[in-house]
Amino acid sequence: MSLLLTINPNPQTEPEASKAAPDRLVAGDPSFLTWALDSSRNGEVRTGIWEATPGETISIKGETFEFCHILEGVIELTEDGKEPVVYRKGDSFIMKPGYRGIWKTIETVRKIYVIVG
Repeated sequence: MSLLLTINPNPQTEPEASKAAPDRLVAGDPSFLTWALDSSRNGEVRTGIWEATPGETISIKGETFEFCHILEGVIELTEDGKEPVVYRKGDSFIMKPGYRGIWKTIETVRKIYVIVG
């Protein structure tokens, strides 16, 4: 098993499809596709590609740390009590443990994610 992983932004495997949980849905009817590419340290570190159609959901990180790199699309994140921040193709950001806010997908987004927690 190699310890080097190349991340293909357009995976050729079948993604897992899902929808927003009813208690997290704010607006719209977003759909999600997840390509889980790797899980390490007994699932504590997860890496993959995630895609979402337009809509708004509540984002809660709890005890997890998430790094994101936007491959396509436009989103707006509004942390509770803060001003909105817009991210587009080429932008990267981190949501730290305890983060809570609104994730608004403005244009269908595709991101690389690394979740630790």
